[in-house]
Amino acid sequence: MIAEKVLFLVLDGISDRPCEGLDGQTPLAAAETPVLDRLAAEGICGIMDTIAPGIRPGSDTSHLALLGYPPQDYYTGRGPLEAEGTGIHMTAGMIGFRCNFATMDEDGLVTDRRAGRISGTNPLSAAIREGVDLSALGIGFRFESGAGHRAALALIGEDLGDAVSSNDPKGEGISPPPIRACSDDPADARTAQACNEFIRQSAEILAAHPLNEKRLQEGLPPANFLLLRGAGKMGAFPPFQERYGLSGSVISAATLISGIGKVVGLEHIPVPGTTGSVDSDLDAKVRAMLEELRRKDFVLANIKGADEAGHDGDAIQKRDFIEVIDAALEPLLTLSEDTILVICADHSTPCPVRDHSADPVPVVIRGLGVRVDRTARFDEVSCAEGGLHRIRGRDVMPIVLDLINKSHKYGA
Repeated sequence: MIAEKVLFLVLDGISDRPCEGLDGQTPLAAAETPVLDRLAAEGICGIMDTIAPGIRPGSDTSHLALLGYPPQDYYTGRGPLEAEGTGIHMTAGMIGFRCNFATMDEDGLVTDRRAGRISGTNPLSAAIREGVDLSALGIGFRFESGAGHRAALALIGEDLGDAVSSNDPKGEGISPPPIRACSDDPADARTAQACNEFIRQSAEILAAHPLNEKRLQEGLPPANFLLLRGAGKMGAFPPFQERYGLSGSVISAATLISGIGKVVGLEHIPVPGTTGSVDSDLDAKVRAMLEELRRKDFVLANIKGADEAGHDGDAIQKRDFIEVIDAALEPLLTLSEDTILVICADHSTPCPVRDHSADPVPVVIRGLGVRVDRTARFDEVSCAEGGLHRIRGRDVMPIVLDLINKSHKYGA
């Protein structure tokens, strides 16, 4: 018998470095993970450079690589992918941005880049869509909320470029810079002008919005300013089903990952109660994965909360959430024999760094046809001793395709 289906589970940012608060262990090594350890013992393990050794991957470039779309060939910026994930249908030539709702004080300084990690921003986005007018510039736009403090903007019009800077100061207590063209191309200058006008008009709308007035009364930071970054021009992606002969779905609360899935042709499956943070309903997400496997050949799923804890530098929270993940994954122990299971991280997010790093990440592949190795723990060091050894992100799909007998022979 040969497996026919694939569950590809990405534990976003789960990999780390030794942490002082955990006696020099990583959060993954310090966590009690009986389910992940059993899956490791029943599969073949390794470590993986999602892009290449020494290259710090973004969540966007890493997921593209994992799906077999080399970012060197297909990546044009995070903005278009984030926009697609929020529900904005991106067509070739549209300019996309990822956005943060942020807090600005009376002196024009950004005091919180995430507006207290606000959620429920749909009323703010609706007011922006209704009130901002770029018609004097001959430009249209789409603006949608994402998960939490995130949102996305797409500009629509002729002669627009994507070589523009960001107004994100990358820290608190700093005045946001204006967006500028990064070239002499008039198309980039036109985009920069449209962005600055969009920011100006939206700030006026947000300052007077009842939701922000309520937040001020409750002592919460208002979401009264937008930070734009990750500009990119939408390109073209060969459809996943044509590329691999597999029908597929994507399950993720993170709009970026949903967007990547959608642009390659995976069906996005929303799951109520999933937030992309440590309060996400992981049991519901796992149930959705198993339900999708009944009707699709390939399911890409992403669990993100450990990444946020890494960005916050909170090793204890990261360890504890990894244990929550592990408990939620118990149904995967009885996954149907016809399914190949891949579990990996997309990048490391070390708590000491509070950002992505180039450290390789653990990976396990379990299912029919796998040559089971001697690894019995799913962590950064144990997996390095596994039979997969050290691979690249772009190697995963060819390995999986071979296991489900969808690989093409090279040569006679």
